[in-house]
Amino acid sequence: MARTGSATVSRGHAEAVDIDGKGHVVKLGTWLSNTKSRRDKLDQTQLDLLAGLGVEWAQ
Repeated sequence: MARTGSATVSRGHAEAVDIDGKGHVVKLGTWLSNTKSRRDKLDQTQLDLLAGLGVEWAQ
């Protein structure tokens, strides 16, 4: 969100991240889509954290 100003991404969107000096690709669009479709299984704390990140459907 800080880089683009939005937490909205396409389902095919992937982010390259560095974890402990190793490069990884995170399929962010797929994860968000799956999480949204299963949001009834998230607890309120998880929804609040996603909403804090700018995920509109978690609010």
